[in-house]
Amino acid sequence: MMQSLILKRSIVLGGRKTSATLEPQFWDGLKEIAKKRDVTLAEMISLIDSSRTHANLSSAIRVYVFNHYRDRNYWHEHDSHAA
Repeated sequence: MMQSLILKRSIVLGGRKTSATLEPQFWDGLKEIAKKRDVTLAEMISLIDSSRTHANLSSAIRVYVFNHYRDRNYWHEHDSHAA
């Protein structure tokens, strides 16, 4: 039976301590997005936190990362067809 590896990290947002629990792939994706935007991981999470519509921070991060890569793939596919 395959076991899911989930990583929990403590984060300080707006002076309050909280945590996010994500699969390694989501942490990696989030780090990549932050690097491309030239912000720290904490700043990226703070941005997601301030604009989230989901009650759960971990879920909001997953949705953000998923949407980022889905949208990037969508535009890449459509740009390549226009050439």
